[in-house]
Parts: sequence; C-alpha cells; structure tokens
Amino acid sequence: QVRLVESGGGLVQAGGSLRLSCAASGSIFRINAMDWYRQAPGKERELVARFISGDSPNYTDSVKGRFTISRDNAKNTVFLQMNSLKPEDTAVYYCRCTAAGNIYWGQGTLVVVSS
Repeated sequence: QVRLVESGGGLVQAGGSLRLSCAASGSIFRINAMDWYRQAPGKERELVARFISGDSPNYTDSVKGRFTISRDNAKNTVFLQMNSLKPEDTAVYYCRCTAAGNIYWGQGTLVVVSS
C-alpha cells in the first residue's frame, strides 16, 4: 500500500507560480512511476507530467516549458513547479503513483488561476 498526500494548491493570478508537493508513504520502495494529473470542471482527468524511474520526465504539450516535475528521494516527495500559470490551468491536481502493478491516487489539491 502507498499513501499519497498533496499540498500546495491555492489561488493565484495569471502569470504567477505555485509549487505542488506530493508526499508518499508506505511501500514506497515499490514505486516505479509518479505522475501529476489534473481535472478541470466538466472535463476528463488528464496527465500533466510523468516521472518514471530511469527516464526523463514527460509533459503534456500545454504545460511544456512552464511546469517542471521533480523529486526529493530523501523526503519521498515529488513536486510540480508551475510557472506562468494561465486561467486554463485551473483544476484539481492529483498525484498518482504506480507501485508493484497497483495504482494509487492522492486526494487532490485545487489550483485556481484568476485572469
């Protein structure tokens, strides 16, 4: 079992920045991928950024050059640095990990970008 807890969401003006955190606990040694997803009102959940062990991070086209996924292995935490935020980035952001063939989700953190 893996538990994920996100934090760092909030209200920010367009052009601003936020950093989301996702702290993992439990069977973290089994984690082989950690992702950030988001779900905007009335839309399907979409993959934003992916961090697979041994590979370079991947980003959806709409956030390339603005968002950066990183991890602190000592703290078992993955981050999503979000710069140059746009109103269309408004969504609930979820952390997800894959561990030993199982998928785990965090509870989500709300990001609202005002114009």
